[in-house]
Amino acid sequence: MAANGPITQDVLTIPRKLPEGPTNLVGLTRAQMKDALIASGTPEKQAKMRANQIWQWIYHWGVRDFAEMTNLAKDYRATLAENFTVAIPEVVTREVSTDGTRKYLVRIAGGHEVEVVYIPETDRGTLCISSQVGCTLTCSFCHTGTQKLVRNLTAGEIVGQVMVARDDLDEWPEPGQGTGDAGPRLVSNIGHMGMGEPLYNFENVRDAMKIAMDPEGISLSRRRITLSTSGVVPEIARTAEEIGCMLAISFHATTDAVRDTLVPINKRWPLADLLEALREYPKVSNSERITFEYVMLKDVNDSDEDARRLVKLIEGIPAKINLIPFNEWPGAPYERSDWSRIKAFADIIYNAGYASPIRKPRGEDIMAACGQLKSATERARKSRKEIAAEAGLG
Repeated sequence: MAANGPITQDVLTIPRKLPEGPTNLVGLTRAQMKDALIASGTPEKQAKMRANQIWQWIYHWGVRDFAEMTNLAKDYRATLAENFTVAIPEVVTREVSTDGTRKYLVRIAGGHEVEVVYIPETDRGTLCISSQVGCTLTCSFCHTGTQKLVRNLTAGEIVGQVMVARDDLDEWPEPGQGTGDAGPRLVSNIGHMGMGEPLYNFENVRDAMKIAMDPEGISLSRRRITLSTSGVVPEIARTAEEIGCMLAISFHATTDAVRDTLVPINKRWPLADLLEALREYPKVSNSERITFEYVMLKDVNDSDEDARRLVKLIEGIPAKINLIPFNEWPGAPYERSDWSRIKAFADIIYNAGYASPIRKPRGEDIMAACGQLKSATERARKSRKEIAAEAGLG
């Protein structure tokens, strides 16, 4: 099977022309929110305090209506409503699996759609969020990779997915109630494991995660956030320095020949380059270890020799290896490895001293499992001229 897809982002991503009307405060950094308030008439000396108050209403209490922000003067609330909005993606469909997994199809600006998945477990609840509409990497085992890239999501559209899930789970605290007072958090972890390559949308992903980590808002620890990348090597060090979250690598192969087919970006940054960057990541980010994601494909990458090569490749890197039984999708060119083969593979890794959990497939009945996400909207790859025209720059 030849991998004919692009190995780097080949679509011109132009910042979209902002819609007419009030500015959306969701996704603005604290500094950006302060500047926006000053531009709308808030006295500069008050702007930082007002931004802090609004921030808490939006991200701690989940309030969208300025009229409900009762520690602000009534006239000021009216001014805010004239100039700003608090908007998040619209839920188009919501599906619930027999195992409790929830999949949301959400609509963002321009009518585009992305998928978000919530996976409840006994000790945590993980929200898998998307960073792009479609994907440019064309990983041959991944359903999202068959959908062409349309555009990057904004920071507001990324953190908005977290807010959508908290709405659906009714997880915003009541007045007088602190975070955690109502029991364990339902959305306790975030995984950048939905649609798209997050490191091809670095600035928006960074800003969204800074908002999610802010202690006066959603307040998730950086250790509760995992960014999964196919291996955009130049951005890995930046991730350590500017986000500092946990890192997962879509590894999936132990030779360049096989990885070139499964993860075509490997042609740009082969295994040796990727592993060199990964050896530095825990030192810079203070992360405990890196997660190596490894999808188990029958007769492709699941031999004992592969397992032994994998152990040798990651030697010296604090790591755990997540073995992922392949989740099939219509037209998929691969089959899931037999369970006996997956178990034998895991045993070799475990006996070498690495944790090697076999991921339990979740949400397969609603096409919400790892590698199955693909929005209902199919979009063709746009030309530079078409993108510019759509953005209002043509």
